[in-house]
Amino acid sequence: MASSQVAARRPVVLSDLVPGGLVRDVALVLGGAGLTGALAQLSVPVHGSPVPITGQTLGALLVGTALGWRRGFASLALYLLAGAAGLPWFAEHSSGWDAPSFGYVIGFMVAAGVVGALAGLGGDRTPLRVVATMIVGNLVIYAFGVPYLMADLHVGLATAWDIGVKNYLFGDALKILIAAGVLPTCWRVFGPRPGR
Repeated sequence: MASSQVAARRPVVLSDLVPGGLVRDVALVLGGAGLTGALAQLSVPVHGSPVPITGQTLGALLVGTALGWRRGFASLALYLLAGAAGLPWFAEHSSGWDAPSFGYVIGFMVAAGVVGALAGLGGDRTPLRVVATMIVGNLVIYAFGVPYLMADLHVGLATAWDIGVKNYLFGDALKILIAAGVLPTCWRVFGPRPGR
């Protein structure tokens, strides 16, 4: 019984290292949505595409990984709902649900849940695991973003690849490398020490 109580107290994701209960969870969900909205403003237009290069992908995946699947999903659901309702915190201070890039925002919400679940299984503890976790998260984002883009613009898969995927792969790789450095470092610095 005592060993199961100790296991229950061990942090599963990074946000479990923060003390508190419901107030902590609410603050983390709000903070995660705010971080994603702030990183969305790091935006570079892409010629010939309605989808800019932004920091919001990194934000969504870091939030999901750090908060775990429940809080991560809730945080990105808040981001999506508030932005759809008119809060201008999508890329380039935009809002609403009728943009061709809105499918990516839906993908952020689902991806946050997926990478949060993977983090709960240790997918954020080493650089190689983080790389694998972030690749899965990016694939989830594209799985929602590309079909939405195709439907909104009435284009085929080849055109959607050209304007919604290929120009973003290098940036995705850089974001994955950032996450692979940040997340395991946070565990090393803030995580429980062996023998504790």
